[in-house]
Amino acid sequence: MTKNMMLKALSEYMQENNVDTVSLSDYKADPKAPVRDYLLRRKFGSWNRVLAAAKFRFPIEIAAPAPAPAPKKAKAKKED
Repeated sequence: MTKNMMLKALSEYMQENNVDTVSLSDYKADPKAPVRDYLLRRKFGSWNRVLAAAKFRFPIEIAAPAPAPAPKKAKAKKED
């Protein structure tokens, strides 16, 4: 598996989980992780470099939460 394929798998994994970044301990604990963490760190040197390379080569697009509608203001009645 090449470095590029590993990063693509990591990027897709993060997109499926709707996260922009993932800590090393969380990634290690997940049995559904596509690539073993030690393989990624061996190729890139550190976990921060892995995440930086993944974000640069395969930008992660997560859906932003929709803003809540603003409450309507009650109209003040004019009294003559």
